[in-house]
Amino acid sequence: MKEGTHCTGKQALETLLVHGATPFDPVTGAVTTPIYQSSTFRHPGLYESTGYDYSRSINPTRTELERTLALIEGGRFGLAFASGMGAISSIIKIFKPGDHFIVSEDLYGGTYRLFHEYYEKYGFSFSWVDSSDLSLVEARIRPETKAVFVETPSNPMMKVTDIRRCGELIHSHGGHLIVDNTFLSPYFQNPLKLGADLVVHSGTKYLAGHNDTLSGFIVHDNEGFEEPLRTVQKSEGAVLAPFDAWLVLRGIKTLALRMRRHESNALQVARWLREHPRVEQVFYPGFADHPQYQLSCSQARGHGGMISFYLKNRDDAAVLLRQVSLILFAESLGGVESLLTYPLVQTHGAIPEAMRLSAGVNDRLMRLSVGIEAPEDIIADLDAAFSYCII
Repeated sequence: MKEGTHCTGKQALETLLVHGATPFDPVTGAVTTPIYQSSTFRHPGLYESTGYDYSRSINPTRTELERTLALIEGGRFGLAFASGMGAISSIIKIFKPGDHFIVSEDLYGGTYRLFHEYYEKYGFSFSWVDSSDLSLVEARIRPETKAVFVETPSNPMMKVTDIRRCGELIHSHGGHLIVDNTFLSPYFQNPLKLGADLVVHSGTKYLAGHNDTLSGFIVHDNEGFEEPLRTVQKSEGAVLAPFDAWLVLRGIKTLALRMRRHESNALQVARWLREHPRVEQVFYPGFADHPQYQLSCSQARGHGGMISFYLKNRDDAAVLLRQVSLILFAESLGGVESLLTYPLVQTHGAIPEAMRLSAGVNDRLMRLSVGIEAPEDIIADLDAAFSYCII
């Protein structure tokens, strides 16, 4: 791209989301980044290159997305992968066997499976703690501890970890803080600005926003991380395809609008659920009586569109999952459609029972990704589904 066509980063975030790193193609004037659906690129001559050689290493569409992610997340470097798990796996590769990680015990089950079933075999070790309690994090630090990996808000119990203090804690021991920012997206939270060293996203969720593509991202500020991460990306090849990169770029343009609607809807639905006679407890960081509400307000600009809740009767779970119609019984989150998930057997099925129960994931827990439909329709669908529950 020609000099002068890139956004400066000084505009409002809503503007950056719409225009991205490069507002228009400098050659044709196209206001949408082209899909460079090419596996390889012609060289002008021996030892000459256009800057693009082979799409596993670098592709113009993916590069534009990586620059845009870095811009909106407030980092210098962005890397795009075929999935969020591919991004997380690549982060672990920049450490070495023998290194120890402290990880939120309340997190996506696939992350647990990746760490426990695979990377432990290669000499890495992991301690699982409630990272919203930093005294527990501190108690697990040992000489070989190199990083703390947190989800905040956590999945699915919506606990909030103090990013600033957690970063200060692990930095004082020479380690790094890795934050999974999937639940809030860069629109609501920017962990790098709070002291995190690496931010990871499942771009499948709010960034893409339409349940139509898989993607994952790493954003960071550390030049020392950049070459090792690029090497992992190129060598393993878990890169984002050009068309999928284009889909995420398109999704990001409406991120601000969608996130505000997700949050507004979630608060209305959470309040309704709280009053329902068949619901025991609702977990949503936007409630003023949430244990970390003030912390959430201090480090994020919003509370997101994710809700979890305990049913009073475990048998109601199967009824709800079968009877919802507007809301879809499906895994994933962050799309425009509302999705209802049963973490016990879906997103957290890989986590051992004792650890699940310790985190709060039991047979009465439901997770709701609130979409952007009319909130009264979401509530009406839940109300109708609850009516099938046996009193």
